[in-house]
Amino acid sequence: MFRSILGFAILAVLAWLGLKLIFGILGSLVGLAMTVLWLAFIGFVVYLAFSRDNTAHAIIGKRISWCPVS
Repeated sequence: MFRSILGFAILAVLAWLGLKLIFGILGSLVGLAMTVLWLAFIGFVVYLAFSRDNTAHAIIGKRISWCPVS
């Protein structure tokens, strides 16, 4: 009986360590994905700000030929 309790305890500790490892890796991946999405959002906002011809003209002081909005 003591042997089966000890075996179950070892199995429980191994399962706990395995879950901790798996959720740690998943947590890191989710954090990395959120960082990439946040940077993409900031880049999109900057793109929208500079894609308007009047904004680029006001900042740079000349017309831009490659501007998609004319």
